[in-house]
Amino acid sequence: MAFKLLEAAQQRWRSVNAPKLVALARAGAKFERGVLIERPSEQDQEAAV
Repeated sequence: MAFKLLEAAQQRWRSVNAPKLVALARAGAKFERGVLIERPSEQDQEAAV
């Protein structure tokens, strides 16, 4: 049964099209609309406080 579930789910999986960014995402890097945010802006820092 588990095999059939995985087989059905595999049909909807997307491949990773930017494997170099996976490590950044796992490390907690922030992305907005697919673009890496290098440093938070001053407004973001003020809003977080």
